[in-house]
Amino acid sequence: GIKCPKCGKKEFLKEEDILDVWFDSGVSFSTVVEKRDNLNYPADLYLEGSDQHRGWFQSSLLSSIGTRGAAPYKAVLTHGFVVDASGRKMSKSLGNVMAPQEVIKKYGAEVLRLWVAAEDYREDIRISEEILLRLSEAYRRIRNTFRFILGNLYDFDPAKDMVEYDKLTEIDRLTLHRLETLKRRIRLAYDSFEFHTIYHSTHNFCSVDLSAFYLDIVKDRLYTEKADSLERRSSQTVMYHVLDHLLRLLSPVLVFTTDEAWGFLPGKKEESVHLSAFPSQNNDWLDDGLEKKWAKVLSIKGEVSKILEGARAKKDIGHSLDAEVTFDSKIIQANWETGGISSLFGNLFKDSKEFINFIKTNSKTLEDILIVSKVSLAESNALISVKKASGVKCERCWHINESVGKDETHATVCERCVQALS
Repeated sequence: GIKCPKCGKKEFLKEEDILDVWFDSGVSFSTVVEKRDNLNYPADLYLEGSDQHRGWFQSSLLSSIGTRGAAPYKAVLTHGFVVDASGRKMSKSLGNVMAPQEVIKKYGAEVLRLWVAAEDYREDIRISEEILLRLSEAYRRIRNTFRFILGNLYDFDPAKDMVEYDKLTEIDRLTLHRLETLKRRIRLAYDSFEFHTIYHSTHNFCSVDLSAFYLDIVKDRLYTEKADSLERRSSQTVMYHVLDHLLRLLSPVLVFTTDEAWGFLPGKKEESVHLSAFPSQNNDWLDDGLEKKWAKVLSIKGEVSKILEGARAKKDIGHSLDAEVTFDSKIIQANWETGGISSLFGNLFKDSKEFINFIKTNSKTLEDILIVSKVSLAESNALISVKKASGVKCERCWHINESVGKDETHATVCERCVQALS
């Protein structure tokens, strides 16, 4: 019954010109998500710059609520704008524009993708040569972590060499605990669009938890233990899990690198990492008690490392494997409170007795993480002292050991290496 109030006509022609840019874009949901079989109303996500709070986001919301009684989107993501290192808007007249194709040509597409993921898009996003150079170094560190692990899985078959969790060494189980914690943080970051958390968490895990800690310590096992020994297979099992998880978790960001590494990952798997699923949660890997114990180990490592550096600077030792570290239990007991020792370790140990017992029962663990030839409790006239270890240097594992030369067949190696060679 609608008709023109002036002429009385009831037939109308649809106007093809734009009525209003904000209205026309605002009602786009009606011709996009509602009209296509592979889409659904409301849309999962509307994504645009922060200026659209009063633009497209607003007009879409008003027109949808007015005509459908509901918002046209389940979530809205807003981002800042790309600016230079000084925070200035990109401008040809200022000469501070960085074209994506030029960045790709110089650094590669993966570094550009890593930059996108690394920045907190909720603020204005800075880009410069310095930032890209820093990210290219971070990319190289992540890639080299993949390469190191792959290089040490060359003889590992997950189907027959995988070690059961309860047979893994403590440091192996600790690394799986940290991997599980990382996995959950990354999964949560993806779900909440916190992509910069993915980059920073992964980079920190590769550089701190792996390169500077776990991988550095297990090199000795990987290179000197018998090829199929439990100790070596234990570390390979963990490295396999680490790489498998990292490749799948990072595949949306480092799409080419992860797929390339995936092709070398041993064992049965999907043809491409992009055909695999994200790793699911594994509660069996979580061990807060183990994390607390190793917090004690690492606190001791931090203090002893300073003394080792001092001994190296004075030329008392060369490589850390030249060293023997001695804890003087009498001095520790006598000076626990007055000598400031409790201020170093008091938040982790209730008294000097517990601290001394911990050193005694974990001396082998401390030798491994400090990468020294011996850790002992003895009188040394100092709380913690470092001296050149007694014995002969094993030409195979580089540990200084008094057992070197006692085997007639292998006269230049230690007892452990004799067993590995036999």
